[in-house]
Amino acid sequence: MKNIEDINRESVKKILSSKKIADFSPGDTIKVGVKIIEGKRERIQYFEGVCIAKKNRDINSSFTVRKISFGEGVERTFALYSPNVSSIKIVRSGKVRRAKLYYLRDRKGKSARIAEKIKKKIGIDIAAEPKKVLENVASDEKIIKETSSDKKKTEVSKVKNQTSDKKLEAENKPKK
Repeated sequence: MKNIEDINRESVKKILSSKKIADFSPGDTIKVGVKIIEGKRERIQYFEGVCIAKKNRDINSSFTVRKISFGEGVERTFALYSPNVSSIKIVRSGKVRRAKLYYLRDRKGKSARIAEKIKKKIGIDIAAEPKKVLENVASDEKIIKETSSDKKKTEVSKVKNQTSDKKLEAENKPKK
């Protein structure tokens, strides 16, 4: 017999297979696309603000986003795996040292700012695919033949360029 936790984990896996959810944390400025149904029409409205709290509880996971709208602080709590949340995009990453940023409720203006987390990029591209080693000798011979024909083509083009350069020099020489 399955536990409720097992059922919840399976439903989370099913949701994640169909919908991609960004990996964000408190302090990040995120843009949440919320499905809104007006009569027969359905549209997506974006709610952009700072994530001040995140609860990781399997299917019951939720996060709270806070923004300032017309001088008034507005907070909205979303269920992470809700069908009403269509997308989550990270606008910028914040550098914070707490899990819950409730202290932002009391702050306004410059004191409510969060420093941006700078992600270091190393010079190596990890996603690059390694070169494939060919095992067939016949295909290696074809490659050698192709490269030798390419060399011949470049030699012919060099000769053509030299002859055209000589013609240009002859045309540009002052006549006696």
